[in-house]
Amino acid sequence: MKNPIEMLKEIKSVLGIELSAEVVETKLAQMMLENGTVLEAEEFAPEFEVFIVTEEDKIALPVGEYALEDGRILVVETEGLIKEIKEVKGEEVEEEMPSEEMSQEMASEDYATKSELAELKSMIEEIKAMLQPKEEMSEVEELVKEELSKPAAAPLKHSPEGEAAKKQMVFGANRPQSTKDTVMSRISQIKK
Repeated sequence: MKNPIEMLKEIKSVLGIELSAEVVETKLAQMMLENGTVLEAEEFAPEFEVFIVTEEDKIALPVGEYALEDGRILVVETEGLIKEIKEVKGEEVEEEMPSEEMSQEMASEDYATKSELAELKSMIEEIKAMLQPKEEMSEVEELVKEELSKPAAAPLKHSPEGEAAKKQMVFGANRPQSTKDTVMSRISQIKK
């Protein structure tokens, strides 16, 4: 009977499989989120797996959009799988806007227009109308006041029943007297 290791070697030689002990190492790329969390993936491209690196383990990145340190956005639709990496377009638009237009836009954001003020006033008036007491509410308030004015219960009167006789307990009264008890009782009866 042959050794199992020798049998495996024979099988591999018949099949043409080499017994080289090559270890395939994959180097993983790392990136950081804006909040400092370290992410790791084989490649930061669509359809690659992505993980959160912790001290003990690697955790698959949950579904969502994540802002990377370089300003791009990483989109994950399936847990641990990159869908896409988007470039932020909002910042590019602001950079291209001339400073005069930007200052006018900022000024218009700080102040409300007349139409916006009119809308706001109408909304305030509606709220005030809602808050003013209605006839139904005044009826409810009257009922509540009537109930509160009634006494809750008849006043309590003190009616003590006779004084209970207090019992004094004397412990060890029926026990036989010891020599010590006899001596003590005679000492207590000595008159000065």
